[in-house]
Amino acid sequence: MMWHFTILRAAMPFLALAASGLSQPGRGKHIVLIAGDQEYRSEESIPALARILSSRHGFHCTVLFSTNRQTGQIDPDTLDNIPGLDALRKADLMVLFARWLELPDEQMKEIVDYTNSGRPIVALRTSTHPFNYQKHPESPYAKFSYNNKEFAGGYGRQVLGETWINHYGAHQKQSTRGVAAPDEAQHPILRGVKDIWGESDVYAITTLFGDSRPLVMGQVLMGMQPDSPPDPAKKLVPVAWTKTYTGDSGKTSRVFTTTMGHAMDFQNEGFRRMVVNACYWLLGMERQISPTSSVDLVGEYHPNPIGLHQQKTGLRVADLK
Repeated sequence: MMWHFTILRAAMPFLALAASGLSQPGRGKHIVLIAGDQEYRSEESIPALARILSSRHGFHCTVLFSTNRQTGQIDPDTLDNIPGLDALRKADLMVLFARWLELPDEQMKEIVDYTNSGRPIVALRTSTHPFNYQKHPESPYAKFSYNNKEFAGGYGRQVLGETWINHYGAHQKQSTRGVAAPDEAQHPILRGVKDIWGESDVYAITTLFGDSRPLVMGQVLMGMQPDSPPDPAKKLVPVAWTKTYTGDSGKTSRVFTTTMGHAMDFQNEGFRRMVVNACYWLLGMERQISPTSSVDLVGEYHPNPIGLHQQKTGLRVADLK
């Protein structure tokens, strides 16, 4: 069966994908995905994820990007401008891939209001340290900085379960094999998930915060291939977990966090299926998680190498069609 989707308002600084399959399980649900990291090519991987969710599963997806105010181009190095965040007001799910952003108060308010609303959150890789208020410590949102002392660990630790600690595996020298945590292989998020592997190195953690429940443990491999041997000196560390967060509204959100998310991780079917399944689970659609549903990439996916200032230049939303 061939799936079709349409790109709406492509001239605007956000990408909207709407599927045409009337019987797809995600129909009627709106997912807002935020690409705001500078290193791991989320500006390419997050649209690829949105295409899967839309074309393969029927979700309506809106993708928002760090955007240069002067040029209107997608610019991961812009830390203080993600236009279109008001889309979160009508979102059923937020997917966050952010790193050390310092958004203006009117933009940050949209993320915080969503977070406090009791609606669910998927967080990828550097989202453990999504905000870093250095220029404006007087902002009412400065407490969400990754290294905040009073709101300990900021947004990452309080909302998602952990903040930035350091690299546990050697960056770009040691990759990650995902192994189901003890007694978690039957969790709905892991339904049909096999052979998780990615070029991401394992992030270090202290202790996961709150009611965090590890689902996948990261085995540090000695090299950058799926068959690289394990590093015998490194114990397994959680790389994916669930959690709840109760914000100012008193309403409790379901949260899924994974510290994987390297652009090349999205070439791994097991990783893609885990993230797609997490979207279903967070939306209360666990009965509709199929172990054999398609999580194939839609169209070509050839992201630039990861690293600071390695992004494709001159990229506009319309180019992502």
